[in-house]
Amino acid sequence: MNMPTWGLTVTKNLEIRKRRGLMITMIVLIVLPTVLIYGLRLLFHAVDPHSYGLAGSPAFFSQLTNLTAEFGFIAAAALGSAAGTTDLSDGMFRHLAITGRSRLALYLARIPAGLALTVPLVALAFMVNCLVTSYESPPPSPSVTLYGVTVPQHLNQAGLQTWLLEHPQQAASGLPTAAGPGATQGQVRSEIGKNIASLYSNYIDDEISGSNPPDNEMVKIGLWLELEVGIGFLVGLGLGSLTGQRTTTTIVLIALEIIVIPLLARAQIPYFIDGQRLLIGIAMDQLRPAGLASGNTAGGPGQGLFGGHAALGIPPMPTWAMISVIAGWIVGWSGLGAWRMMTRDG
Repeated sequence: MNMPTWGLTVTKNLEIRKRRGLMITMIVLIVLPTVLIYGLRLLFHAVDPHSYGLAGSPAFFSQLTNLTAEFGFIAAAALGSAAGTTDLSDGMFRHLAITGRSRLALYLARIPAGLALTVPLVALAFMVNCLVTSYESPPPSPSVTLYGVTVPQHLNQAGLQTWLLEHPQQAASGLPTAAGPGATQGQVRSEIGKNIASLYSNYIDDEISGSNPPDNEMVKIGLWLELEVGIGFLVGLGLGSLTGQRTTTTIVLIALEIIVIPLLARAQIPYFIDGQRLLIGIAMDQLRPAGLASGNTAGGPGQGLFGGHAALGIPPMPTWAMISVIAGWIVGWSGLGAWRMMTRDG
């Protein structure tokens, strides 16, 4: 039987939970930052509401969600690498192998056992973020500040162009057009028409960053966050099983998350863009929901799923390619990890 039984999965989950240092690290990296930051902001506002504003804000929601994604990936990768190497480091793999149990089942049991620990922790941190943002944020502004120009909210591209054309002096003094502040109305109108696409993109980004995400957008962000952390666990599990080295696996994935992916996501390497797009962080950044997209990178935002604009510094890949990269990392590393466990000498 190649599929893991319920008892095998529960046993592996218990083995992981018994590693107190690892579990404390998971809580510290995933839950503590959100709870601590919001706890202090709530306390400061309660003690001195005149000096300290409300605890929640759209900007803090985005920042803490991205922080949870970053730290969550690292914590999940560490958990996965531990789950993939614990039998070897404890000297138990030989005993498990001689029992005749399916090695594939032994590997597959680690997946739900580990996800059962990571998913609730991420959900808890994100729930705190959503609750504070929803109930402790200032009322939304009826306008958007676009390059210092106050523009009404909820305009489409044609509406934004119409508003700017109706207020040419404000547009000329604030918008970064070639016309400049001393330009004639005809020059201002010409520049608005030429740059309306980029102006509208920045307008949308400013509108998103200045208002709380609606409920449906929070659900999308939560699902994206769980996928990000789940991939971290699966990659850590597969790479840990492949190498048999927990420390090496953790270091490699930390370097990938905080050094390699940020560098390659923000700079175009000539003739290597397709290679950059093969990184899981690039694909997940393009999948990023609209409520988390900064859209202010040098290369400009690319269109993502869920109505979002991916915060990429390189041109976006087709949707089918993005999905293929994400699925490839999940299936590929899981397959390599399972293959190594099935072929490893007992």
